[in-house]
Amino acid sequence: MADQDLYLAHISSDGREQRILDHLTGTAQLSRQFAKAFGQGEQGYLAGLIHDIGKYSAAFQRRLRGAPVKVDHATAGAVECLDIQQPAVAFAIAGHHGGLPDGGGQGDHPDLPTFCGRINRARAGKLEPYEGWREELDLPVPGRLPFKEPLEGMFFTRMLYSCLVDADFLDTAAFMDGDKIICGGDSIETLEQRFMAHISGWFPPENALNEARCVILQRCLEQGEAQKPGLFTLTVPTGGGKTAASMAFALRHAKANGLRRVIYVIPYTSIIEQTAEVFRDMLGEENVLEHHSGVLYETGPEASPQSIRMAKAAENWDVPVIVTTAVQFFESLYANRSSRCRKLHNLAGSVVIFDEAQMLPISCLRPCIAAIAQLIRYYGVSALLCTATQPALGPLFREFLPERVPVEISPSDVCRQRPFRRVCFQNAGLLSWEALASSLNQERQVLCIVNSRKNAYELFQHLQPEGAFHLSTLMYPAHRRAVLREIRQRLKEGRPCRVVSTSLIEAGVDVDFPRVFREMAGLDSILQAAGRCNREGKRPWQESVVTVFQAESPPPPLFSLPIAAGKQALLRFEKPDHPEAIGFYFRELLDLKGEREQDKNGILPLIQEGRMPFKTVAERFHLIDSAVQTVYLPRGEGLALVERLRSGERSRELFRKLGQYGVSVYEPHFRALYEAGDVELLDGESAVLVSQELYEERTGLSLNADSGKGLFI
Repeated sequence: MADQDLYLAHISSDGREQRILDHLTGTAQLSRQFAKAFGQGEQGYLAGLIHDIGKYSAAFQRRLRGAPVKVDHATAGAVECLDIQQPAVAFAIAGHHGGLPDGGGQGDHPDLPTFCGRINRARAGKLEPYEGWREELDLPVPGRLPFKEPLEGMFFTRMLYSCLVDADFLDTAAFMDGDKIICGGDSIETLEQRFMAHISGWFPPENALNEARCVILQRCLEQGEAQKPGLFTLTVPTGGGKTAASMAFALRHAKANGLRRVIYVIPYTSIIEQTAEVFRDMLGEENVLEHHSGVLYETGPEASPQSIRMAKAAENWDVPVIVTTAVQFFESLYANRSSRCRKLHNLAGSVVIFDEAQMLPISCLRPCIAAIAQLIRYYGVSALLCTATQPALGPLFREFLPERVPVEISPSDVCRQRPFRRVCFQNAGLLSWEALASSLNQERQVLCIVNSRKNAYELFQHLQPEGAFHLSTLMYPAHRRAVLREIRQRLKEGRPCRVVSTSLIEAGVDVDFPRVFREMAGLDSILQAAGRCNREGKRPWQESVVTVFQAESPPPPLFSLPIAAGKQALLRFEKPDHPEAIGFYFRELLDLKGEREQDKNGILPLIQEGRMPFKTVAERFHLIDSAVQTVYLPRGEGLALVERLRSGERSRELFRKLGQYGVSVYEPHFRALYEAGDVELLDGESAVLVSQELYEERTGLSLNADSGKGLFI
């Protein structure tokens, strides 16, 4: 390799060659551009410039031309960065292919996959020589970044890693495939103009409720312009138009402060589609990315340019508005793989709206608040906690972000006025299924929400068949959506409609019932249920009754503490929806849980040990931690998808489509189905229902396996 012109980074399928130097400088320029968003452009430039110097080895050049040799080309740049005291850059480079590793300790054996183990392996002379880089590159040496605490250092390293892996991918794709770097969508100024044009017809408002909504909307616009980036809350009663109001604040705030995008974080996929559709209608389809496990953007030969563009944008969030789930958002922030981390640098300089903030799982609450605090303090993020029942997160923010006081942007005087009093509450005490069903059958249109899938199924059996509907996660998503469409149509036409549902209907699903029954639960769940009653305020509040009852079956253990805190709040306060009652409930719930239960997997203590445990943290951090198995249903369009699975096809596209025909079941339920021969495991992993009679058209997958039959071999 005497001729330095022969040092290549890539060879395309049509034989074109890219020199390492060209790839390094192209990646460095992109990485610097990305890292400038949080003030560390030179760190980003160094990471890009040195990340692939291991490719200067003769062994890698042989591998590039087809030789069957393995070459560790990532550790070389990490070693050189440590020599110039740039540990964050070193970690980012070490993980740019296989993921950020655990740091380990200085005494780690060279064969260990930790960062220290890999460095010790390099120090022992076990890397292929790569000295050719010195003939082509002069390394800049940015200033050192002393971190006050391990959490700060890990977050910075992960953000820098994001800049590097996104830049590396984009530069490589531009050479290999001729892909142009995506420049995402219209400017914030243009989006704000579109939004204002969209809402212009809302003024002057037609009635008292719309007048109150417009006051809230106007306040959000004013506060968006007046406030500097920071931490904000928007506490708006159900029916107060918080979706539009929060976007009004975000766009005006981004415009006033030079922020780059708006990220809307939603707790569940069950409501994300309708929210994304609202924003697409307001701002234009090309400006809104819907990103979660249930959405698929086609990329094949028949795919539209818009679908291909959004598929690429889903990898790094290079669009002005992103609508995503809390799982996608927070698990990416604690991830270590490039596929999850590529998007992170695009969080910098954004407005992040956390819709239904009270639904952040308590088991991960402390790591979630710590992450939000890091984004606000160091990455120019404005966070807006948006809910009808603001959780008592003040003490946690004072702990993790003491220098920022949350600013409430909602006009509390308006939010407490009569237009938002849409329901009254009553307590029915203990009800048998028969008594409860009798009350429901007497109503023409009524919703009853219970705490478990088993209870939903049990109660549904007692309802009169005409106009009766069942909703639970035992029904696959495409089935649930079809049932919801029929429910909405019946409500609109005034036809009989009696619905039994689990809590899935509480998370922002847009339905409006004259009466609602809610099994005893946490106060936040009760108030979310109330949001499905007289939602549009078209009926007198005295006639719109939310009945809280205790079911004859005991609640799942998961509900015990929220129920206990909810009962205390209902005993102490006459009005469950009063801000003091809500504050009391959340304080009581957090006290009952205790600090340890707010970080159940010990994420923050692990980080505080100071050993940079990227891989272990990624494995431990799960926002929703439940042992479930997905069973795919060969029904409707799912039949052809399952056949593709049987034929051996395995692709992300296929599994995303199959997700619309899958039911998640808990481990004991799945084991019973499997042992009874009701499901078939393909390749030892993908489960398909073979006993079609176990899926009922009205209630979904049966909770009972077909234990009456046996298999004889």
